[in-house]
Amino acid sequence: MYQKEKTIKKSYVKYISGLLLFGSNGIVAGSIELDSYEIVLLRTMIGSLLLIALFFLGKGKLTFYNHKKQFVSLVVSGIAMGASWIFLYEAYARIGVSISSLLYYCGPVIVMVLSPLLFKEKLTVFKVIGFLSVLCGVFLVNGNVFEVNGDIFGIFCGLMSAVMYSLMVIFNKKAESIKGLENASVQLFISFLTAAVFVGFKQGFAIHIPIQSVMPILILGLLNTGIGCYLYFSSIGDLPVQTVAICGYLEPLSAVIFSVLFLQEKMLPLQIISAILILGGAFLGEVTSYKHERQYKQG
Repeated sequence: MYQKEKTIKKSYVKYISGLLLFGSNGIVAGSIELDSYEIVLLRTMIGSLLLIALFFLGKGKLTFYNHKKQFVSLVVSGIAMGASWIFLYEAYARIGVSISSLLYYCGPVIVMVLSPLLFKEKLTVFKVIGFLSVLCGVFLVNGNVFEVNGDIFGIFCGLMSAVMYSLMVIFNKKAESIKGLENASVQLFISFLTAAVFVGFKQGFAIHIPIQSVMPILILGLLNTGIGCYLYFSSIGDLPVQTVAICGYLEPLSAVIFSVLFLQEKMLPLQIISAILILGGAFLGEVTSYKHERQYKQG
């Protein structure tokens, strides 16, 4: 029992660390003078190569072929992740980061709604209240979310990024026997292949990289994507789906905080309120439900 709780605590730390790395993606990517699709292709390529190298240097043994059905689920999850990033970056270009982020983070809503049906997890009252608080915070942190420029395809891309996000989480959860570095390596490599197919059909593979963009690309690929995906995907298998959904909102929150610290952007009053709602909602949804579950088991 103690060992299990220790593993869960470790998974929480890894998961939150991964989210914070993802939250800094915008700051790093903003320094890269490339098309959005090219950035997705390069970050997934570099990140997957790093994870594969670490896996074999650590003398890891491949096990996915022993779990054929779960491997299929992991492949679907990888395709969904690559497609989600492609849709998201297209939405960024068409309707802006604010609206796109809001639509993208409707993904956890889909996960939470489906989790009782797919994973038999209880949707407690406290988690619903906490989730609604988080959702309100996301609306506020993005600000002026309904001032869209009328680009219907951009809105479609934002919504599809959310759908792909939910599929990524759900199918990765179904591959619970493929864990740790192997899980993250396969997942990210499949997302790279997805991005490669898309970019190949769209514009070919002739990419000119400005010298000043080399370092940000390496940081985005190696640290934010490679290490970030390892921390993320090696932890979510040990956490409840609804926990992944609620705490996942720490990513957009951290993105706002990083923009204030490193880009000197002003933190508006509504954004401060949103931070309170997001952290408070995550705390309420997780801590109170955890106490309820422990009381239930002890009773």
